[in-house]
Amino acid sequence: MSAVDIAPRSLPTERLVLRPTRNADAGRAFDIQSDWEVTRMLRTTSFPPSRQQMIQWFADHLRHWRTGEAYRFAVELEGRMIGMAYLDAIAEREANLGYWLDRAHWRQGYASEAARALIHFAFNDAHLLRLRAGHAYDNPASGRVLAKLGFKPHDIVQRDSQSRCETIMQHRYVLEANAG
Repeated sequence: MSAVDIAPRSLPTERLVLRPTRNADAGRAFDIQSDWEVTRMLRTTSFPPSRQQMIQWFADHLRHWRTGEAYRFAVELEGRMIGMAYLDAIAEREANLGYWLDRAHWRQGYASEAARALIHFAFNDAHLLRLRAGHAYDNPASGRVLAKLGFKPHDIVQRDSQSRCETIMQHRYVLEANAG
C-alpha cells in the first residue's frame, strides 16, 4: 500500500478525535495562532498570522493527503477544534511529525495523546519507517512529549524561525518504526 491509497479518516483516542482537516478549520486555526505564545513555538508560521495564507494552506490539505505529501488532522475535544497534529514533508517513507494546541489546552496530556495516535497512523497505516520532530530550545515541554512517545534526541541545529524573525536553536528527534 502506498501513501496515496490511504482514504482520509478520523483517529479516535480516549478523549480526542483527530479528523482530516477541512477548509472551514482555517478560521479556528487563525484564532489559535493569533496567540503569540502558541505561534512563537512554530518555526515556519508567521506572526501575526495571515488569514488569507491560512485559508490557502487549508485549501491544499486534501490535495496533499491524496498525493501522500502530508496528512493533517484537526484535533477535536468535545467537537471543538483545539489544535492540529500532522505528518508533513513525507518522502522516502519518512515524515516530520508536528502538533500545536490552543494555549487553554496545554499541560493536560492532549499533545501526547494526539501525537501517539498520529504515530500509530504513520507506522501502521501510512507504512512510514521514520519520523522526525523538533522543538525550539525554549520549549522543553514539547521535548518531554517527544521523549515520552519514544523519540530519541538526534541533534541540535540553528534554524530560522519565521514567527520570531530570528535564528533559534532547534532540538531535533527521531523515532524509528521498529523502536517500539
